[in-house]
Amino acid sequence: MTSDNSKGEVVALGIEYDGSRYCGWQTQPDHPTVQDKLELALKRFVTEPVATICAGRTDTAVHGTGQVVHVNAPCIRECRSWVRGVNAFLPDDIVVRWAKKVDADFHARFSALSRTYQYWIVNDPVRSPIFLNRTGWVWRDCDAEAMHRAAQYLVGEHDFSSFRASECQAATPIRTISRLNVRRQGKLICIEITANAFLQHMVRNIVGSLVYVGIGRESESWVKDVLEARTRSVAAPTFDPAGLYLVGVEYPERYGLPSYGNTPF
Repeated sequence: MTSDNSKGEVVALGIEYDGSRYCGWQTQPDHPTVQDKLELALKRFVTEPVATICAGRTDTAVHGTGQVVHVNAPCIRECRSWVRGVNAFLPDDIVVRWAKKVDADFHARFSALSRTYQYWIVNDPVRSPIFLNRTGWVWRDCDAEAMHRAAQYLVGEHDFSSFRASECQAATPIRTISRLNVRRQGKLICIEITANAFLQHMVRNIVGSLVYVGIGRESESWVKDVLEARTRSVAAPTFDPAGLYLVGVEYPERYGLPSYGNTPF
């Protein structure tokens, strides 16, 4: 898909944000969103409205360290000016990390080859005020190695109906997961997942089921059974959004864009 812009240039921006105070990325009537704050800052920077297209529309309270957007800029500015200028008008919980001029055929969503999310869990008997709104929490001892083994049943191209939200409007539940790793880092557990695209709540629903395995409530092979059932009713509940981060978006090399954001921990 081509981004037509006869007045200026097409610019890709890398966005990092704390989603705690926002009702997701996408503009909604009467609700604060990351997109609204970014577009307001862009308008103040270039003195006219600028629409944004993002790589992944994160949900309420979900964070981003590697979100990518593109704008059809109505003017020409140096890349460093886009970073410093837009950041001057953004709230403290949203920042432009980088800017890159791209070819007119670039599209933040449709040019993307894959997206990577990380979900971080504090695995500790007592909840942590330090990680409030930054991680999920599991108080029972969690076996990260068992979670990793169970996760491998989900790698590849599958029908992920068991892990999609009931209100998901995607045309097909078929998605391809190229990588799904679970690792422990002290009392933190990181679940990292890369796929060509994601269904609504797909990552959080997968996390919930892997946690069931980690605490011993279900066997590792149960995840395979859930996948093959193709119905949301058999999987674990949707996990807390607080620990979810969009950390990377991969594009064809010819665009020269970073493929990864900052790891939150």
